[in-house]
Amino acid sequence: MSGDLTVADRPGSFDGVIEIRASVHRLAKDILRPAALKLDPLNPKDVIQDGSSLWEVFEQWYELGYHTMFKDLDPGFGQMASNAVLFELGWGAADLAVSLGVSGMPFQVVEMLTAFTGDTNLRDEIVTPFLEDKTGRVIGCWAITEPMHGSDLLAVGSTNFDTPATAGACRARKDGSDWIINGQKSAWVSNGTIASHALLFLNVDPDHGAAGGAVAVVPLNLPGVSKGAPLDKLGQRALNQGEIFFDDVRIPERYMVIGPELYSMVLSMVLGTANSGMGSIFAGLARASFDEALQYALEREQGGRPISQHQLVQGKLFDMFMKAEQARAQSELTTRVALEQGMPSLPHAIASKVTSTRAAFEVSSDAIQVFGGVGLAKGVAIEKFFRDARASLIEDGVNELLMLVGAQHLLQQAK
Repeated sequence: MSGDLTVADRPGSFDGVIEIRASVHRLAKDILRPAALKLDPLNPKDVIQDGSSLWEVFEQWYELGYHTMFKDLDPGFGQMASNAVLFELGWGAADLAVSLGVSGMPFQVVEMLTAFTGDTNLRDEIVTPFLEDKTGRVIGCWAITEPMHGSDLLAVGSTNFDTPATAGACRARKDGSDWIINGQKSAWVSNGTIASHALLFLNVDPDHGAAGGAVAVVPLNLPGVSKGAPLDKLGQRALNQGEIFFDDVRIPERYMVIGPELYSMVLSMVLGTANSGMGSIFAGLARASFDEALQYALEREQGGRPISQHQLVQGKLFDMFMKAEQARAQSELTTRVALEQGMPSLPHAIASKVTSTRAAFEVSSDAIQVFGGVGLAKGVAIEKFFRDARASLIEDGVNELLMLVGAQHLLQQAK
């Protein structure tokens, strides 16, 4: 991959998006997919050990400068490029795509706030080391889910979002000019045990429920921060996830970047961005599942001829193709609407996430049917794709709740 241009070298045009897509596809094919298949059977502790293929992936990603896309590229071109990049990463390995995608979240939010406030001090302290990292060791995570609160913390705009019962248990209280954080984030925090920084969603006003939330950027080497063991799970096993504990963690006021007055708006924007990314990644996984089935159907013989010549298989393949392409179209539409509006459209982002994750699950399941018994064997890519897709129906908000959030936003917009 050393011959590839870095992100900063790409032209800011449609041709530039094509070049970036081609470059990331090579990375996904040659580095991500082999690494993910190698990491999949490992114990989660071994996945993150020094010398693991995981760190080769991060180093390649950072060396090529893709982690700095939010800073290096024009916002409009950057959104189009990001959609293409995440699709190709999802085609290669959805679990590693999620890990790489979330790694920049704390730094991207600080950079966005700097553009509004003009105060560059926090950017210099937090973002600059991330941008300068070429080894993939400055890593972010999105710490929102808790042991007793999951998708409900994402239900912005719901009727009980501001009731005390919905307040998260990870909380901060003011102590002079500092904030003191106590609480826990659950084992589902992506990059949780390898992250150097957290974009931490917590509560500072529990009387107002989840609406009393705030957002802090927290370096995870501060006194009082500890981490649990990496989570052992069904799918997306190359994606590190794990608990983070906060025991009287003191942060300066400047690290508390969003207060309750802007929390609901920022949560909507972050959720829209995250769901848009999920839509792109799992549209890629749906396409990868179709590609695997198509190639196998051309090679596998039954009844004296390739199974691709049997009409039942042909019909199934085309149905899979339609689902995969519909997911990609919804993902690209979501990007286009965000460009037109100047910010993510939450209903479109949720529609993309739900459409793509459903497609990935259904297409990977149908692909196993095309493979027959071979598709159930460990070490076969499509078996892993199916497990990865199943996790996506819950990840970043269960689809059922997200659809209710999307519907409520549409109803509010119609008033």
